[in-house]
Amino acid sequence: MAFPERFSNLPDYAFPRLRKLLDAHAPGGDPIAMTIGEPRHAMPEFVGPILAANLSGFGVYPPNDGTPELLAAISAWIARRYGVTLAEDRLMVLNGTREGLFNACIALCPETKNGKRPVVLMPNPFYQVYAVAALTVGAEPVYVPATAATGFLPDYGSLPKDVLDRVALAYICSPANPQGAVASRDYLADLLALAETHDFRVLADECYSEIWRETPPPGLLQVAEAQGADPERALVFHSLSKRSNLPGLRSGFVAAGPQSMLRIRQLRAFAGAPLPLPLQRVAEAAWADEGHVTTSRGLYQQKFREADCIFAGQQGYQAPEGGFFLWLPVEDGETAALKLWRETGVRVLPGGYLSREAGGQNPGKGYIRVALVATPEETQRGLRLLRDCLYR
Repeated sequence: MAFPERFSNLPDYAFPRLRKLLDAHAPGGDPIAMTIGEPRHAMPEFVGPILAANLSGFGVYPPNDGTPELLAAISAWIARRYGVTLAEDRLMVLNGTREGLFNACIALCPETKNGKRPVVLMPNPFYQVYAVAALTVGAEPVYVPATAATGFLPDYGSLPKDVLDRVALAYICSPANPQGAVASRDYLADLLALAETHDFRVLADECYSEIWRETPPPGLLQVAEAQGADPERALVFHSLSKRSNLPGLRSGFVAAGPQSMLRIRQLRAFAGAPLPLPLQRVAEAAWADEGHVTTSRGLYQQKFREADCIFAGQQGYQAPEGGFFLWLPVEDGETAALKLWRETGVRVLPGGYLSREAGGQNPGKGYIRVALVATPEETQRGLRLLRDCLYR
């Protein structure tokens, strides 16, 4: 039986690879999981009561694009957070951002661009769904280094003109996973200008936008409105997974220009999986409440400060501006992760599992990603064990 050739060079997903690397070895201490970005702070207290009050909603098909009440709550949050007013027909509810980031590529990437195979740009390292989405539509994924030399953000403007003229879509993540870099207003404005010059759309993965150290990260929507950009150039994706500690709710949204949204909604009508009605009621309450977000952010900021103290003076350590990962330099990510597991029981992710070799180099190979999702106490213990094992 034949399989699509376009997937033949796709590596295993990061976490099955990690299990192959570590699970044949006994941990060197009580295991501490610092791998997956699954928040473990308390979920909002209103989740249970709202679910209980709306259980009958599981007995009906949910609205495909989102309830009017949920879309209104999302629109109000965007206005509060970014100062941008969006009509509800420019919004659609998602089963988490991964669904939207994947399906937007299917809905919006053309078969050809200027008569040639289209290109989809993505940072390297990157969230793996970007590459799978590009390969699914037959586009060429172009992995652009996001390293210390570029401020851990991709320099798309440095690409050759013949490549840029084939670009259909460009993914950007801010705060970045895994490095925690934040795209400035100027960076986003330059990216939108590049998109206008070469006629492509920007897909901004902003699922970590509410976890920051000192200043709320700017968003693509507010930058696009400030410079009067074509609304079709900018699509943004947000989620309650990180913001509200609700990864199992599988609830997010996409905001886009009217024509882009029309295509995305059309695809959802045929092939999507709308969010069950009781979960939409929970999401409605979550977008309307900021108290639980502020409390959770304070815990992350406490863990940032502890990490800064633990790794003070460590060459190559760079504190993240946002998100909840540390991107720590090591000689080799796989070797470091295996050593750490066997000697301490701390489980981290090799950086090379989040990136691809391009131009003869894998920009994640010399790093490990460490998720600061546990309690402050467990996080502090894990970071001290990590430091003493790998850096002393």
